[in-house]
Amino acid sequence: MAAVIGALCIIFIVVAAMRWQSPRSGEGRPVPRLSIIVLPFANLSDEREQQYFADGITEDLTTDLSRVAPMFVISQGTAFGYRDNPNGAKQIGRDLGVRYVVEGSVRRSGNEVRVDAKLIDAESGSLLWAERFDRDAGDFFTLQDEMTSRIAVALNLELVASAATRPVDHPDVLDYILRGRAIYLRVPPRDGHAEAISLFERALAIDPGSVEAQSRLAMALTARVLDEVSKSAETDIGRARELVDQTLATSPRDPLAHFAKGLLLRARHQYADAVPEYEAAIAYNRNWASAYADLGWCEFLVGSIEQATPLMERAADLSPRDPQIGNWDSRIGLVYLVQSRINDAILWLDKARVTAPELPWVHLRLAAAYGLKGDTTRAATEIAEAQRIEHHSHDLSIARLKSGLWPPTNIRGRFETTYYTGLRKAGVREE
Repeated sequence: MAAVIGALCIIFIVVAAMRWQSPRSGEGRPVPRLSIIVLPFANLSDEREQQYFADGITEDLTTDLSRVAPMFVISQGTAFGYRDNPNGAKQIGRDLGVRYVVEGSVRRSGNEVRVDAKLIDAESGSLLWAERFDRDAGDFFTLQDEMTSRIAVALNLELVASAATRPVDHPDVLDYILRGRAIYLRVPPRDGHAEAISLFERALAIDPGSVEAQSRLAMALTARVLDEVSKSAETDIGRARELVDQTLATSPRDPLAHFAKGLLLRARHQYADAVPEYEAAIAYNRNWASAYADLGWCEFLVGSIEQATPLMERAADLSPRDPQIGNWDSRIGLVYLVQSRINDAILWLDKARVTAPELPWVHLRLAAAYGLKGDTTRAATEIAEAQRIEHHSHDLSIARLKSGLWPPTNIRGRFETTYYTGLRKAGVREE
């Protein structure tokens, strides 16, 4: 059930980017840009005792949304006072001074459960998003997790895309942050770093003390290095380190700052030190898909291979249409590759090739898998594609690749006998 929530939190923040001028409540008070009420989900089942299922969704969604700064969320007690209230979303918005209203219903018939969810603009009364989910009942807690993650994904697609194209005349700190975040949802991640960095820089120029602007900028700078598109990795890493240190000095419990530090430590190949940073981020939001994916990757790179795959698969389950999904699939494929599960590796790497064809390492890992399988023709094709993307075919060598991804001693032998051996069979030279 907690999944309603972690991912929805992110989406509702970005929804605010769709409304650039702050309306006012009927009493003349400014309506917070990030303000919402989760109305009690209606139980439409014949069995009235199923009300607990609907109420559980309402309560958990409200709780998790309230953890997201600067989200203003109407309390559960007030929200439950609106059960069966005849007033529409516009009137409720005026009464409580909120911009968004979530409505939903649950219907169970035998072994089938149907959940409807809606997001409404309280100012205009317009429906921003709605979706219906039909599932076999099974374990209710598992069912709730699945449905809420699907809700979050749908919101992500519908609302973040709108936020990315919404014009604004006088952007403030939050505007720039939201627009920077939205960039990564409309272009391949490694193609969006420069524009996102520029937007986060503008946010920081307006408010140098903004923890979120500092963290987001540090993350974008570090991601540019990790994606191997930085013109000066040393400069980007240095700036990111200063931002992370500054953020954690003033806000040592901020989850975004810990995520940014985890990313920075990854870029510096300090994988073991990055693990607790990602764990801290997940402790705040156990549905943070990117944190699961990065935690699993770090576990893999410190040799905890058996722990890596479930964590990365959890990320993919939480956000199956995430812009990073191709990268995550590629990581899972590499884990299977170094375990000598070649067919499984090809299955996941082929998925990654379809969803993220612009990532050179996807093609390199697939080339290694085909090399080990003995399909040197297909392996050579993937090598050629990686070289085309990188524009420096003359630099491709085992030595160069090891400089970017060379794990600790306890799994180094596995890399040698699988990944690097496969690349050699695909025709990659040693030096």
